[in-house]
Amino acid sequence: MSDFYQTDIITTLHRLGTPRLERLEYELEGFTKQRPMTLVLPALYTEFQADAIKGIIEELKKVRYVKEIVLSLGRASDDEFDRAREFMSAIPYDVKILHNEGKRIKEVYATIDRNGLWAGEDGKGRSAWLAYGYVMAAARTDVIALHDCDIVSYSREMLARLCYPVVNPNIDVVFCKGFYSRVTDRMHGRVTRLLITPLIRALQKLVGGHDFLAFLDSFRYPLAGEFCMITDLAWVNRIPWDWGLEVGVLSEVFRNYSPRRVCQVDISDNYEHKHQSLSADDASKGLMRMSVDISKTIFRVLAAEGVVFSENFFKSLEVGYLRLAEDTMVKYEADATLNGLVYDRHEEAKAVEAFVKAIYKASQVLLENPLNTPLIPSWKRVSSAIPGVLDMLRAAVDEDNR
Repeated sequence: MSDFYQTDIITTLHRLGTPRLERLEYELEGFTKQRPMTLVLPALYTEFQADAIKGIIEELKKVRYVKEIVLSLGRASDDEFDRAREFMSAIPYDVKILHNEGKRIKEVYATIDRNGLWAGEDGKGRSAWLAYGYVMAAARTDVIALHDCDIVSYSREMLARLCYPVVNPNIDVVFCKGFYSRVTDRMHGRVTRLLITPLIRALQKLVGGHDFLAFLDSFRYPLAGEFCMITDLAWVNRIPWDWGLEVGVLSEVFRNYSPRRVCQVDISDNYEHKHQSLSADDASKGLMRMSVDISKTIFRVLAAEGVVFSENFFKSLEVGYLRLAEDTMVKYEADATLNGLVYDRHEEAKAVEAFVKAIYKASQVLLENPLNTPLIPSWKRVSSAIPGVLDMLRAAVDEDNR
């Protein structure tokens, strides 16, 4: 995105001029001698059967400033774990794979459960959380970066741009989130475009302005799965195990650090990964489940910040959201028309109708049980409750990777 607009909350770093990957990587090699970095990759074994990860591995083979990769592998048998290890062995630096379905890691989860804590259900959030635990247990790096393993358009420039603001000691940033456009012959990113932005702005109208909502609204792509942070954040963060992960991470960053130390960076001209179906009639899958989980996370964060919710509040919110979402569709249709993109107004309207239902479902969950939260406890709390648990995790991972 070739503008240089800055919000008044966080710093935005753009793609200006002609990017020079060689310069970024050369400087990163110098910076990481003092601030070593780990790349965390949450992945399902099914992703090793797709083409995207092959391209990602080919790019990562050329990276020289990452100290280690920690791949948190989900839904894999022992044989599949071994095949994933063989696949990752092409990378010429240290790689550790966390076998989430293996007996050693299951014993770590069981130990946590026996001590009255809960690491959440299987999913990206728990996979990332476990990887953070191993990074802290190994104590080899100061910075953690994370990105998904289904990025079809992956380039190592994405990683370099994502890491640079946090690793560079001259930029006082503790957390950096990636952003990008998602465009083929049409616009993608429906949950960000048609749910998150209108919902946040509808909430702002009802609440009368709120620092957390202003913070969220400053991000160009709040649901982006790519971010980089100092390791200390992984120590104190409580993150959701469900689809509210990305918003939950931002809420913890907001709670623990000044927005002045947060930035977002344009990491790619275009970004392509797998697309979720809408599943408008089934809130247990697809974008519908994602929308319910994200809405619940936003509502719970606001409730913790002192916002009082009621049935009438949520009725007003649904009406306000719908109006803003309809106005937003008009803007996107004009944008698509100017750029010669396909714009299916009917499909966009169907998505908005589904998102209204998602907001309603999320509101009912909150009103029925406001204290129920899918947050995984921070590693600070887990290690306090179970001394030695990080050593146990490290030993399990190291033994699996022998």
